[in-house]
Amino acid sequence: MSGSGLSEGGNGQLDPRHSSTTEPPGIAVPPGGAEPEAAREEVFEEAGEPRFFEDPKKIVQTALVVLLLVAAIYFLLPALIGVEDGIAELGRADPVWIGVALAFSVAMFVSYVALFKGVVGERIRLRWRESYEITMAGLAATRLFSAGGAGGIVLTYWALRKAGMPQKQSACRMVAFLVLLYAVYMLALVLTGILLRTGVLPGPAPAGLTVVPAGFGGAVIVIFGLIALVPGDLERRFSEASQETFTGRTMRRMATVPSTFASGTRTAFAFIREPSRGGLAVAGAVGFWATNIAILWASFEAFGVEVPIAVLVQGFFVGMLANLIPLPGGVGGVDAGMIGSFLLFDLPGVAESKVIAAVFLYRLIAFWLPLLPGMVAFFQLRGTVSRWERDRPAVASHADPGDSGPLAASQPITSESKV
Repeated sequence: MSGSGLSEGGNGQLDPRHSSTTEPPGIAVPPGGAEPEAAREEVFEEAGEPRFFEDPKKIVQTALVVLLLVAAIYFLLPALIGVEDGIAELGRADPVWIGVALAFSVAMFVSYVALFKGVVGERIRLRWRESYEITMAGLAATRLFSAGGAGGIVLTYWALRKAGMPQKQSACRMVAFLVLLYAVYMLALVLTGILLRTGVLPGPAPAGLTVVPAGFGGAVIVIFGLIALVPGDLERRFSEASQETFTGRTMRRMATVPSTFASGTRTAFAFIREPSRGGLAVAGAVGFWATNIAILWASFEAFGVEVPIAVLVQGFFVGMLANLIPLPGGVGGVDAGMIGSFLLFDLPGVAESKVIAAVFLYRLIAFWLPLLPGMVAFFQLRGTVSRWERDRPAVASHADPGDSGPLAASQPITSESKV
């Protein structure tokens, strides 16, 4: 795949290698050779901090509200569904298996950072520490603000822009990141659902928890396959066709969204097709979900509950669909969804209270426990962004006047070889 459809909006391609010891981490590096002045300005265009992070006091206040909601729901939910001893069961968890779950939690965040670094690493220089700060701060934003990960998306986009990545490339890479992450999700829904329903994998297989989710996952995959067919230069085509009319300018702006989604989706597909290029990103995406499921497995084991692996995977992913409910971090929604999915599987000999306790333990370890380091990472990220902004003028002064950014790469990467 090559040409303008894969050029991420026509901005300069950025070299991932450290070609200069004077460059501050996080600054984007375009290829050698001059680019239009507009492209140069876009790299350094100011990106405003997300509004929900402008006041640190509001972050703390929101965190306290969310924690109160968590406490209320975790105590009220068992009573609402008639299993009031679910919380009491938590006190009987095996500490060894809790330790195993915590170890998998560390591996989960390593995988998430690897996914992020693998996706953006071709276009921008970020150290592992900086990638950690961005991803952990994004996870905190996901838990505290909005549903479906919107808060984390906004914060990560802001960080990439501050790091020097041009606007269109930032959007494209964010789409590629999400497509890779959720491609694993949808594929798991399809494969596990089909294999359970057909009896290839052992375990209960109600149609509502196997066939229906598999159909949903398949539909999402088809939709993004079709999105990938949208021309990457759609915006330019509208611009050339009707630049002078109001309708033409409106259509051009509207074309930016499908064009960006198409470019990002093709970038994600290219990572999958080319292991030498996208191995870190793909491994991070698979590892993130695999370690999530491993935490849930260890949580069930902590209460002496054996769940068939296929049921564990399918119940996890079906329950996670409740993350689309517009609640802060999916508070209560995901918990209820996951509990409901495992109860509907009707596992023989498994008490409802143990299912509730296992899901609560999983959510506490995988979802809520990282909230504190995520908030710390956000404040660290603000310091890192300030350092990037201080160092940027000094780095720019070393650049050749013909360069299109802070520093020119020693060997350019073109749209023919890199997406």
